[in-house]
Amino acid sequence: MATEQTPAADITDNDQPWASYMRELGITLNRARHNAGFSQERLAHMAGLTRHHYQQLEKGESRPGRPANPGLRHIMALAQALGIDLGALLPQPMPDVTEGR
Repeated sequence: MATEQTPAADITDNDQPWASYMRELGITLNRARHNAGFSQERLAHMAGLTRHHYQQLEKGESRPGRPANPGLRHIMALAQALGIDLGALLPQPMPDVTEGR
């Protein structure tokens, strides 16, 4: 039985705050990586990620039009590889992910 797929560009109103937050996280990752003097490939390797996965995080997307949803372990590994506190990596304010639930 085939299921209908929502087009990648369709982000619901409930997803918009998360999509914006993930873009901000990507910008924060990019700045921190440049400040540390790492290439995307080097930081990804240090954090146990593929370069492609890391690139997606910097873009804030899991695939075009879909916001990223990284696991806590990946975010912690990136903060540790960058030598920064986890809290410094997470943009503020955080979105209300319970809204509309």
